[in-house]
Amino acid sequence: MKALEMLMLAGDRRQPVRRGEVWLVGAGPGDAELLTLKALRVLQQADVVVFDRLVSPAVMALLPAEALRIDVGKSLRCHTLAQSEIEQLLVELAQAGNRVVRLKGGDPFIFGRGGEEMAWLQRHGVACHVVPGITAASGCAAASGIPLTHRDYAQSVRFVTGHCRNGEVDLDWPGLVSSGQTLVFYMGLALSETIAAQLLRHGMAAEMPLAIIERGTQPQQRVLIGTLGELPAIMARQRPVSPSLLVIGEVVSLYRAAAVTAETPAEALTA
Repeated sequence: MKALEMLMLAGDRRQPVRRGEVWLVGAGPGDAELLTLKALRVLQQADVVVFDRLVSPAVMALLPAEALRIDVGKSLRCHTLAQSEIEQLLVELAQAGNRVVRLKGGDPFIFGRGGEEMAWLQRHGVACHVVPGITAASGCAAASGIPLTHRDYAQSVRFVTGHCRNGEVDLDWPGLVSSGQTLVFYMGLALSETIAAQLLRHGMAAEMPLAIIERGTQPQQRVLIGTLGELPAIMARQRPVSPSLLVIGEVVSLYRAAAVTAETPAEALTA
């Protein structure tokens, strides 16, 4: 459905407010109880919700029944709308007088393209507000019992995207193999073999502990434990699916299956 058709549908179903606005809202990693109070309030006041694929069904269930829902989710090589079309849709919906929520998994400003959308809205004179969410790295790691930092193992943590513009992975590989840090790769499943090969080529030990956290914080959460050298074999044997995070660093050695609480059930598998 084209953006203009969506706009007309929104106009048919909504009694416009005097002045439209857009809220960029972080839905967190999946568990609806991890939403902020502000995010919940804004969701319940929405006229239109433009949502991503990574927003969990539990969060979607909290939307008001009368709100128009527009799915603009993306997956590998499958985009409902191009990013430029999403940005223009937000402008048009707001200009029609709607209270628009742009609902994103995790946090809007951490690999969520929230900065691009905010800039476009501001350029077109549309009021834009941001409600942060728990990003997948901290939420999923905590739900798995893996600390991202630790005085003995990791004095810093780096969030890295495995899905760059134009499909290229041109990263600071020498910097990524520095000691005393934890690496968290977002959207890294498709390029996991490249990530492993590059880290090994630049000096990271094959024995470096590694975790793949699949559907973190959700009832279907699964944690796969191994080493960097075993990553291709883990991918082939266990076939993790998106959304999944790749956590690499000595902190993964602290993982214990028993540390996962009953509220966040998980299945731990090793290579």
